[in-house]
Amino acid sequence: MISVPEYVIKAIEILEASGFEAYCVGGCVRDSLLGKEPDDWDICTSATPDEMKEVFADHRTVETGIKHGTLTVIVDRNPLEITTYRTEGEYSAHRRPLNVSFIRDLDGDLSRRDLTINAMCCDKNGAVTDMFGGTEDISHKIIRCVGDPFKRFDEDALRIMRALRFASVLGFSIDEQTSQAIFEKRYLLEYVSGERIFSELKKLLCGRNAVSVLIEYKDVFAAIMPEITPCFGLEQHNKHHCYDVWTHIAHSVGNVRQDERLRLTMLFHDIGKPQMARFDENGNGHFKGHPIRSAELLTEILDRFRSDNATIKYVRDLVIEHDNRIPVARKNVKRFMSKHDFDFFMDYLEVRRADTMAQSDYMREQKLQELEQLALIAVEINNENCCLKLTDLAVDGKDMISLGISGRQIGAMLQRLLDLVVDDKLENDRRKLLDYAKERIR
Repeated sequence: MISVPEYVIKAIEILEASGFEAYCVGGCVRDSLLGKEPDDWDICTSATPDEMKEVFADHRTVETGIKHGTLTVIVDRNPLEITTYRTEGEYSAHRRPLNVSFIRDLDGDLSRRDLTINAMCCDKNGAVTDMFGGTEDISHKIIRCVGDPFKRFDEDALRIMRALRFASVLGFSIDEQTSQAIFEKRYLLEYVSGERIFSELKKLLCGRNAVSVLIEYKDVFAAIMPEITPCFGLEQHNKHHCYDVWTHIAHSVGNVRQDERLRLTMLFHDIGKPQMARFDENGNGHFKGHPIRSAELLTEILDRFRSDNATIKYVRDLVIEHDNRIPVARKNVKRFMSKHDFDFFMDYLEVRRADTMAQSDYMREQKLQELEQLALIAVEINNENCCLKLTDLAVDGKDMISLGISGRQIGAMLQRLLDLVVDDKLENDRRKLLDYAKERIR
């Protein structure tokens, strides 16, 4: 039995008192059966939108998706999405139904849903109604479409990404027929907007089973990111590596914590390798310049996915720096932190750890020890509140103007002073900084 919150029970009872059916449906039921606390609760009902508005006339309501039968009702200060039972007509461009018809039977409503684990409902007492084997699929950890998977994906191609996302996040395998349909219908993903693809991809990458999904369904990911195709099967022929490029990428994704930007970084960090691959006379692979090329490719991909600029910049910067093996020395760490900041440096170290753990065991212990040493130095520098940015300097632009410096020379002098302070060649003392600047303008 599922424990249904009081405010949800209250909404169901209000509908039932007016003669309508009402059930908790979808993700809240799935998550409850998985032992997880649902993020939100949704209700389906036999009441039409107009009937719902009449039933909840004494409550605050928001017509969030009224033409598709969804009304948001505020019950005891909690928003509840309540949707009329419905069927969907023909789909347009493999994405959206051309029309929606409101119906009175629960079976018809549940049968239109994408996956069996999302097509279950429960009453106010928590008793589950499962018409398509969702509870059994949960017990066997299987992702399976409701009905014919080829039809489900043909109707709405985004369901392909959703199936992969749930497989990754829940750690489930995908039913054989559903898997076959995913591969055969993957070309339909071109009809899905970049924003929707990206939303599902980010969740997928942060899933517990992301590595297996990336490897097994690489051809599906190539349908949305054709730039990755040359990575498939490209052996690196290098003592530092034990996988082909794509398999290395997939394992590196799983080695970093479940943070969207870090997982995106690992997904893209080596995608430029195929274009930069060079093999010497002994057959050893070299990939000089691949971080820059990877950064260029990821920018094109994330632009296509309509990613926000902040994410693009952060991931791009991490990819550019990921192969920067700075020597273990305080001045090197300070320079890096001056260029970026402490948090970025710690993320950079995590990216390098993930990269290292997806390589061969050649010199692995030494590489990991160096990263630990760099982390200790960075923490020490951060705790000391060292001068690392122009804003940390004991002098500013006004001081430079007072010395007679003007135009671009102001910024150049301040940067010169900062470089000296970061390298511990000059103390961040106002008088000493001014004396140094005076000597350089005489």
